[in-house]
Amino acid sequence: MSLNTMMAFVNRASFSLKTHSMPFILSTNRSFASKKHKAVLRQSKGFRGRAKNCYTIAIRRLQKSWQYAYRDRKVQKREWRKLWIQRLNAGVRQYGISYSRFIPKLQQANIQLNRKVLAELAAKEPFSFKAVIDVTKHSAQKSI
Repeated sequence: MSLNTMMAFVNRASFSLKTHSMPFILSTNRSFASKKHKAVLRQSKGFRGRAKNCYTIAIRRLQKSWQYAYRDRKVQKREWRKLWIQRLNAGVRQYGISYSRFIPKLQQANIQLNRKVLAELAAKEPFSFKAVIDVTKHSAQKSI
């Protein structure tokens, strides 16, 4: 393509843009969308690639992150419960009982401590935990 034809093409393109394009006017209708976009981009801070800069990509990544957060809140509860059970099992095995035998005895003794509190007692208050185990053993022997 020669220089003259390229110049003619550029002139025609700029001419058509000048005659047909609307002048750029700032409108106040954009304010809500701008606030929404800014809020989305603020929440997507720290994402990789264009997900932190580009609104359309950021909104998709953000929605996916909300899905992950919803799912992982459930998973987190499961993980904590597993940890408490492991700690409780380790604590009661020191006194010759397994976790699966300890929990029903605890319910028979009508002790209303949950796994979180029992695991905390087993780890940090061994004498108190021993007292709980003694009470469960005593009530189990009493019911036999």
